[in-house]
Amino acid sequence: MTPEQFKMAKTALGLSNPDLAEITGLHRNTLNKVDKGEGKSSTVQHLRLSLEAQGIQFLDNGEVAGGPGVAIKRAE
Repeated sequence: MTPEQFKMAKTALGLSNPDLAEITGLHRNTLNKVDKGEGKSSTVQHLRLSLEAQGIQFLDNGEVAGGPGVAIKRAE
């Protein structure tokens, strides 16, 4: 999960870092680090699973969503 995906997922669910801290049991400062791409891989995985449990679908490059969605188109 990239920092961009993390931010988009929170926005899609209408969650702030304090909201997500309450759901996941992580400290807000930890979530701020993930926002900046500085989170530990185990923390990122925990957050990804928590967000997926809330209905988020993460896509790797070239994958197609199982429903409506938003993606970032990168210049080539």
